[in-house]
Amino acid sequence: MRKIAPALLLALLAGLFSLALTGCGPSAAQGEDTLTLLIKKSDSEKIYLRRVFDLYEAQTGVKIEMDIIDDVYFEDRSAERFRKGDIPDLFLHFSNSTLDYFDVSENFYHMNDEQWVDELTDAAKAYCLDGDGNILGLPFWECSVSGCYYNKTLLDSLGLKPAATQAEFDALCQALSSTGHTPLYWASNGCNWMFQFGLGPIFADDPDLLEKLNRNEIAYADIPAVTDMVEWLDRAHKNGWFNSDHADTAWSDIAPAMGRGKAVCVFIWDTWFSTDFLEGNGYSVEDFALMPVFMGTADSGTYEGGNMNMLMVNKNSPRSDLALDFLSFCARPENYNAAFDGVSTVNCFKGQTTNVQSPMVIDATSSIQAALRPSVVWPKIVGYKQDDVGDAVLRLFQGEVDVAGCIELMDSYRIKAAQELHADGF
Repeated sequence: MRKIAPALLLALLAGLFSLALTGCGPSAAQGEDTLTLLIKKSDSEKIYLRRVFDLYEAQTGVKIEMDIIDDVYFEDRSAERFRKGDIPDLFLHFSNSTLDYFDVSENFYHMNDEQWVDELTDAAKAYCLDGDGNILGLPFWECSVSGCYYNKTLLDSLGLKPAATQAEFDALCQALSSTGHTPLYWASNGCNWMFQFGLGPIFADDPDLLEKLNRNEIAYADIPAVTDMVEWLDRAHKNGWFNSDHADTAWSDIAPAMGRGKAVCVFIWDTWFSTDFLEGNGYSVEDFALMPVFMGTADSGTYEGGNMNMLMVNKNSPRSDLALDFLSFCARPENYNAAFDGVSTVNCFKGQTTNVQSPMVIDATSSIQAALRPSVVWPKIVGYKQDDVGDAVLRLFQGEVDVAGCIELMDSYRIKAAQELHADGF
């Protein structure tokens, strides 16, 4: 779900920062002066990671050898590697339900007693906890605010205003469509984070409902609000509120499309504008503003707090002490401030001072405070996979199933994934 840099640029960056980039397993020549890190391709391109790797290598002489897997294959291929016992020294992963595929208790350290724990903000610390309250890794990532980012310049030129309710958003989409503008950019080819913004209010506002779902006492089909979301998606698609080529568009298509004004709104996060948005296509970051996401499940809309990647340490590695030392290095103020200098993010560390906060988020502070919810769908729903939901909804859009059939697919995919995890109740 991130921009993929051209191969030549990636190679140049790799040389610049003295990183060994590989597409296969740990190097046969690996010794005590090398740590292996299993990482998603798009994550490997993050400037703050490259900066801290470079600093660590320069100061210690220890290399971080990145074992890179393409995004679309990351979960499956990583899980297969773990099943074979091919486990790296370090693993970068979100704290979400798919982490269960990697046998966390057997393979990774709990970080509860690490000195850097007190360096984390409360929100960052809470994100890295498992169900028993153990800290699974060091959050070294941008912390974002997800919402509906819209082209305020284009909206102003049409005499239209942002929405504050679901009815207003639907009316706005209809008005934009009637003027020949695409209201909402949708990328069905591998970009499936949007659904968690619709499902989020359902479960964040009713934790008991989440527990019942995770105990397999109820299904999506038993929750009227889930039907409300899928019905809204179906209606929006039939009304032409999404770009007509959504089935073929992917992550790399979003930035140029929004920059050229091919759509007015996109459901995304603030840090995307500093890491992936392309200037020079027509519109700039200054042309955008923020309102809540409306997907039929929260009348006043919703914002979602950040999902963060965390660095985890293989406790069975012969270099585990060295890997723990690397995390301590990352958590020192002088190092994380150097890494995040100029990066748009909410603070993950208490001493973070060099990061910047998006003006869009600052301007929407009061709205965010009223409608912000923690990320609960991807991290908390057992068996939840973004691409599974995306597949079910794409089939709905393509007319292969109706609303009820789409929800039935969502349930069957989720239950199958929960069964593969041997989750209680499934």
